[in-house]
Amino acid sequence: MTRRYFGTDGIRGLSNRFPMTPDLAMRVGIAAGTLFRRGGHRHRVVIGKDTRLSGYMLENAMVAGFTAAGLDAFVLGPIPTPAVAMLTRSLRCDIGVMISASHNPFADNGIKLFGPDGYKLSDELELQIEDMLEKDIYGQLAAPNDIGRAKRIDGVQDRYVEFAKRTLPRDVTLKGLRVAIDCANGAAYKVAPLALWELGAEVITIGNEPNGTNINLECGSTHPDALQKKVHEVRADIGIALDGDADRVIIVDENGKVIDGDQLMALIAETWAQDQMLRGGGIVATVMSNLGLERFLTGKGLTLARTKVGDRYVVEHMRHNDFNIGGEQSGHIVLSDHGTTGDGLVAALQILAAVKRTGKTVSELCNRFEPVPQLLRNVRFSGGKPLEDATVKQAIADAESELANSGRLVIRPSGTEPLIRVMAEGDDREQVERIVNELVDVIGSVRSVAA
Repeated sequence: MTRRYFGTDGIRGLSNRFPMTPDLAMRVGIAAGTLFRRGGHRHRVVIGKDTRLSGYMLENAMVAGFTAAGLDAFVLGPIPTPAVAMLTRSLRCDIGVMISASHNPFADNGIKLFGPDGYKLSDELELQIEDMLEKDIYGQLAAPNDIGRAKRIDGVQDRYVEFAKRTLPRDVTLKGLRVAIDCANGAAYKVAPLALWELGAEVITIGNEPNGTNINLECGSTHPDALQKKVHEVRADIGIALDGDADRVIIVDENGKVIDGDQLMALIAETWAQDQMLRGGGIVATVMSNLGLERFLTGKGLTLARTKVGDRYVVEHMRHNDFNIGGEQSGHIVLSDHGTTGDGLVAALQILAAVKRTGKTVSELCNRFEPVPQLLRNVRFSGGKPLEDATVKQAIADAESELANSGRLVIRPSGTEPLIRVMAEGDDREQVERIVNELVDVIGSVRSVAA
């Protein structure tokens, strides 16, 4: 079945335009509520959101949908995505919802769904929901006396703060550390600085004044410039940049250098292996992670298992093969000993623990390997399937052959935008740049415009 609504991370799009309309949000609530209405108990859903203006609209629409399906809706307000996953399990809910478009601009929004175990829904369950959306969904409405109730739950932010704090090793305190944190004017603008402060750090916070339209705006993990400046300004020991829903993190060292998710996973994996905490014999990452990470892990006697892009696929591989560390270069880091999805704050606490235990600086600890030259470019297309064109296929085959012994080539359509992502990496920077540019030109000539 061809997907119409769900991408690599739930449903996402421009607010108040198809598919991110209040009508569809309500219908998703009815469909998902009906799908998880199993057994004779009173069913419940938790609904969290980030700080986007459209969150008010979509939150109310989803409450309407779930209550119409007979579920009681617990409304959480602005709260990180990993908190929604945690609370779905903690409150024994049948389903969890996060209304967020993650690192996208404020005008976008999205719907992420979690099962009762706190994990994102499988492809099969998403396809079942899509199938229901294409049918007469209103035939599934609850009887008048079975309509659900809705109430806003207080204290959930404190529950998440305590949860996050417990992931820091007991022998570690953050006293003596000056931490700058950029909350991206997003969902963690209250909880992340509070958790760090309660753990003993001196905390300098930016990106903590959301107004509905400034989420991820020149701040957060996708725009670390502001945090780099703040680290220099206040002479911080470390900078922590979250994204809009706080499920990813990027670190800035004391010199202002950005540290990506690959380096963070390398450090956590090495540390956990030394402490005999690592399971699976390595970590799980996506095809986008740098070849340098793979070589580093191999040198430590560890493995790197790769999946297609999307933290959901990383988690699936982790669950099926008993890994407890996985993630993406972009900063989604999943530590399954602590949670079921990416958690930027919890991952940052592991880095801070390593800093405190070793007494080393962030720059010393977080540069675990030398990345091989890697280049990613996007090709925007307006229609058709450029990757099925014969000329494009031949160009890709030629590039793969050229890189066979010294690098990798990854070409894939975006799961959230009309883009073809072209990535190559290898030991020869000039070769990598030439191959990417040539492929972009070829793909761009097929009903496309290079972006």
